[in-house]
Amino acid sequence: MTSTAPPPDGRGSGDGRHESPEERADRRWTDLLQELRVAQTGVQILFGFLLAVVVQPRFAEISDTDRTIYVITVLLGSATAAALIGPVSYHRLLTGRRLKPQTVTWASRMTVLGLGLLFCTMCSTLLLILRVALHNTVALWLVGGMALWFLICWLVFPAWALARSSSGRGR
Repeated sequence: MTSTAPPPDGRGSGDGRHESPEERADRRWTDLLQELRVAQTGVQILFGFLLAVVVQPRFAEISDTDRTIYVITVLLGSATAAALIGPVSYHRLLTGRRLKPQTVTWASRMTVLGLGLLFCTMCSTLLLILRVALHNTVALWLVGGMALWFLICWLVFPAWALARSSSGRGR
């Protein structure tokens, strides 16, 4: 049986890693950067495609409703990019000020906000594309189904894994 108590020197986070608060912040920052790299790449590609739509000849033919959805989608994409790139700026501006644990906390919060905005951007993008492609209300049902799938993948599966992990520890 292993102990999760910190070593006698008082270092440790209580999670079995025996690391100082600074070491934990460094590790959490590295983990967060890896997560952001994945999210940022997808957002930047999606945002680039969204920006290109407006210069396509067929754009002039879309309905006012679709044009409104497009504008909202571009704004959501822009807000998503800002939120997911923001932690890098936050870190850069605070580097060397001995605020790493606080920086990681705020960058994590900004990342969660970015993921929420990404959910909205993805749903809005799907709505626009499916409305143009299908010209009927089936688009709303398909977007609703995909939104549910995103929520299952992004929230339900992790919550399920956490619940299974928590119940397994009590044995």
